[in-house]
This record gives sequence, structure tokens and C-alpha cells, in this order.
Amino acid sequence: MHMRIVFMGTPEFACANLTCLCQSRHEVVGVVTGRDKPTGRGRRLAPTLVCNEAAQHKVPVFKPKSLKSKALHDELRALGPDLFVVAAFRVLPPTLFDLPRLGSINIHGSLLPKYRGAAPINWALINGEKETGLTSFFLKEKVDTGDMILQEKISIADDETFDTLYDRLCTMAGPFLLKTLDLIEKGESAPIPQNDTEATPAPKLTPFDALIDFGLPAENVRNFVRGMATRPGAWTWFRGKKTKIHACVVSDFPPDPAARPGTVLPSRKKLLVQCNNSVVELLKVVPEGKREMDGMSFRNGFRPETGEVFGDVSQRGQENQ
Repeated sequence: MHMRIVFMGTPEFACANLTCLCQSRHEVVGVVTGRDKPTGRGRRLAPTLVCNEAAQHKVPVFKPKSLKSKALHDELRALGPDLFVVAAFRVLPPTLFDLPRLGSINIHGSLLPKYRGAAPINWALINGEKETGLTSFFLKEKVDTGDMILQEKISIADDETFDTLYDRLCTMAGPFLLKTLDLIEKGESAPIPQNDTEATPAPKLTPFDALIDFGLPAENVRNFVRGMATRPGAWTWFRGKKTKIHACVVSDFPPDPAARPGTVLPSRKKLLVQCNNSVVELLKVVPEGKREMDGMSFRNGFRPETGEVFGDVSQRGQENQ
């Protein structure tokens, strides 16, 4: 037996689900994804990863401007879908997600009801969580609130970053989706309502949100950098230029109670920065227009002086004066 499925998604996480689904016994009758976007120096239009994957399997692709389009609804209804599968995509209107015979499900990168929203992996790391995982659930009108079908937990390593955790969850996602489909097909899904009192938000992050606050304790700064590395990339100002920090650790170097947050502390072998009554060592730094380098390479190349400050916005533009 198999189900006729329409898949909806755009980035790598969605692509991992689609790849596994196309190799299963189920029939993918259509794929809905984002529209082509300009990329590279030439700003040429390029299709999404999901679009490319669908093309390899000769699956019809839809790139609607609006998910409320009657034409889209009519085209998808004509495919006779049993189920919609959604992963890392836009919010579907009820008129769309109620269309399939068995409804619509979502594969989400957190242990719901924790981290409802567009950036669950980032926020789990930023908040110092020790575990996370995947949740499958039936769609409801309110985002990420539907009844849960299945969860799978994993531990978060102490040195985990967004990139490594994202890759691990991508690897898990396809097999996890197939387990969810087996439960639905056998009528054994037994959906579990979410406890709204335990819900936490995971709103979308922009590059502006990735600005480091060295006024926080060192452990919080470290977790923030982990959650942002390398997309969108935690950053700060140094000598008026945007400087990304891809990795740092909490240092046992004694903080200077008189130093303001972000101040470079004296050390010949390490790049140490003052936080709130604590210190971080910067391990991977990306100066504006440069490649990633380790903390000592940054120290040797840029020669930051003791007392200079990371995050001093008053220096913006001064390098051109």
C-alpha cells in the first residue's frame, strides 16, 4: 500500500525529507516550493533545493505567489492527494491544509510545544538546552500548535553549533517522516494534544538579531554564538567594521571589574573579551571582507590593544575618516 502525497518545503531540511520520501513506497504526486530567487554576483534566478530534488524525480512542481490562490487549490485537489507533508515552509491557510483526505502534517525541528516558530534549532542552542529533536504533528490554523503524532529526541553536545545540529536533524528527518507515515497509514497515529502552558517561542532570526551582547554572562554569550554559527552568524563591531564570531568558549581568566563589556583583556596567547563578571575566549573570528581565522591569527594580524572594545558602535565609520 502507499499514499498519494503532496510535499511542501524549501531549504535543506525540507530537501532531506523529500529525498527520503521519493525513495519510499509512497507516491509523491506534486511538490510546492518557493519561487526562484536571484543568487550570486550575476543575480541569476535559481530554483530552490526542493525544486531541484523534485525535478530529479520528475515530480510536478508548483511555485505559487500566494498559497490562497484558487488556481493552486484546484490544481492540488486534482492530484487526488491523501496527505500533505510540510517541512520548513510557509504558513498554510486552512482551506489548503484541509484539502487532502487525511489532512496535512508538519515535520518540525524541536520537541514541541517547546520552540514553536521559524528558528527552533537556533533558539534551543541560544537557551542552552541539553536535548532537542523532531516532532510530527497535524496542522491547525495556529502555527505549530497541532496534535502531535511522533517525537524523537537527541542530546545536544556541549560543543554543538547550529550548523552541526542542523545537519544531524536533517539526517534524522527523512526516516522520521517515514515512521510518521507508517503510523498514519495503519491508523495508529493516536494524535496527542500539545500542552500550551509549556510552549516557548522560536521567532525568525535576522542578521540584526545576531548582534552579540557582551553585557551578558560569558555562558550566555557562548550559547548565543553557538546558536548563530554560522547562519546568520553572531557578530559585533571592531574598529568600526562588522566582525563575525563563529566560536568562543568560557574562560577562567579573571574578569576586570572596571572594564566595560566587550573590552579586550591582556593576554599574549589568547583573544580574551570581558563579559558580565566573566570572560570569553574568541576562537573563530571573521573580520569584514576576510576569511575565518582563529583567535591568535586575529590577534597577530589586527593587534587589538588591551582596553579596545568589541561592540563599540561609536567607532562605526571612523576608519574612513
